[in-house]
Amino acid sequence: MPIMADWDIRPASASDIEAVAELRAVVMRADLERLGRYDEQRVRQRFRDGFGAAHTWVIEMGGEFAGCVAMRPAEDAHWLEHFYLNPGLQGTGIGSGVLRELLERCDSEGVLVRLNVLQGSPARRLYERHGFAVEREDPVDVFMVRAPTE
Repeated sequence: MPIMADWDIRPASASDIEAVAELRAVVMRADLERLGRYDEQRVRQRFRDGFGAAHTWVIEMGGEFAGCVAMRPAEDAHWLEHFYLNPGLQGTGIGSGVLRELLERCDSEGVLVRLNVLQGSPARRLYERHGFAVEREDPVDVFMVRAPTE
């Protein structure tokens, strides 16, 4: 797996919402269809309704939009959310690099990180490789947690 070094993250802005909503629909389609939950409009609208630029970063590859990730602070942890990467760039090491950078920030602050991933999603393996463990599951989601490391 080659590591792509030419990526960067920048703070998101309101103008990024449609690009991210479209990427979300593409990235999540197979898993949502498998779970019988894909809806062409709903997959985009749920993102638009919950979008918060203040805690979201856009991932760029060579200066071009490649994905996004959010790290939303909550009472007892930060929630890793909306982690989407262009399918053509998945498996290149970019996702691991972005995740590693965000987790290092949380580790330095001593912050627990939580996330949920769809049942059967290949993204679960990425999270497990980075120290996340299953906290609980339901028929649709797997809820995972990662304690800060020193």
